[in-house]
Amino acid sequence: MDFLRWLFEAQIPVGGSALVLREVLGNIFGLLSALGGMRRKVWAWPVGIVGNILLLTVFLGNVFGAAAPATLWGQAGRQVMFIAVAAYGWYRWQQGRQTSTQGRAVIPGWASNKVRLALIGAMFAGTAALTPLFDSLGSYPPVWADAWTFMGSLLATYGMARGWTEFWLIWVAVDIVGVPLLFSAGYYASAVMYLFYGFFTLTGFFVWWRAEKRERGAVQAVAVAAGAVR
Repeated sequence: MDFLRWLFEAQIPVGGSALVLREVLGNIFGLLSALGGMRRKVWAWPVGIVGNILLLTVFLGNVFGAAAPATLWGQAGRQVMFIAVAAYGWYRWQQGRQTSTQGRAVIPGWASNKVRLALIGAMFAGTAALTPLFDSLGSYPPVWADAWTFMGSLLATYGMARGWTEFWLIWVAVDIVGVPLLFSAGYYASAVMYLFYGFFTLTGFFVWWRAEKRERGAVQAVAVAAGAVR
């Protein structure tokens, strides 16, 4: 109990203000999870879940004694969503590693044009549908930005679980809107971390793109060799 009390009350002095320790730790776990995801490591999922739990308590600021600047229902809700989708991704990547001949948890690939259109449509439709809901709950304005980051995070995490290389670009779209929102709401640690994520996700996109071309070429070479043997 003493540890939990310390964890919920601890702050890091910065200049004339302070950062909530749980926010800093949650984002560190999130960064480690992103790094693991770029390297296609199964441990990325459970590490991310730990960060999600910490950040959930942060964004529900008023619920947990107003230690945080403002309550962001979209940001809080997406931590719950992250946990659920991460459990799916953890299972899918674990199964992929067991069945892969190369021991890879996932082989990157491109989504079909139909899937891409569905992702774009879901992004805008979901944002429009969630905005009045988050507004009624008292989320920090502009509420549409909170809804946008929620939907983008949902789609990006699902895309990562499915192994679609485009999921990195969805994260970029989330960061473009989410970083200004977090700064304005006073979540400076998360804002700085997500600003870094923006550059990190671009790197991840190109890493997965190269991996997709390399491993697709290897599969084609094996197919050609098998054909020659026949």
